[in-house]
Amino acid sequence: MTINEFNKLNPEKARELLFSCCGSTAWVNEMLARRPFENAENLMNAAGACWENRSETDFLEAFSHHPKIGDISSLREKFASTAHFASGEQGSVASASEEILQGLARGNADYEQKFGFIFIVCATGKSASEMLELLEKRLPNSREEELLIAAGEQAKITRIRLEKLLA
Repeated sequence: MTINEFNKLNPEKARELLFSCCGSTAWVNEMLARRPFENAENLMNAAGACWENRSETDFLEAFSHHPKIGDISSLREKFASTAHFASGEQGSVASASEEILQGLARGNADYEQKFGFIFIVCATGKSASEMLELLEKRLPNSREEELLIAAGEQAKITRIRLEKLLA
């Protein structure tokens, strides 16, 4: 889809596509208010600026729109609308060993219990073992540190998804 095609979408379809890139209602609303975009770079810059202005509540809402890393069943069921993105992003998990999958499951549970939200990482280009290593490295962080790191990872994911949308 071109930027011109995106700009011409009816608001409901544009909202749906933006939500598939980032699950924050406030972010989507601000992006819709900024339409039309001059070009793809303008859209990407707006996406970053809109994300920087978000609150913890907005971050948590966006995080809730992701399956847990390695949780293939939730990817298929709960997240059908973003599965085409997330399955490619988490593609390496499908070939991971049982040991790595169990480690991800344990790590996800520990992470969610400690921080109150799921582990968010830009999984594109990362192996399942690399994601497990990142999860384990981030567990000692404070909640405040981790919220900012996760928000940064969400921004990367959003950008990649917007790029795919406009590809």
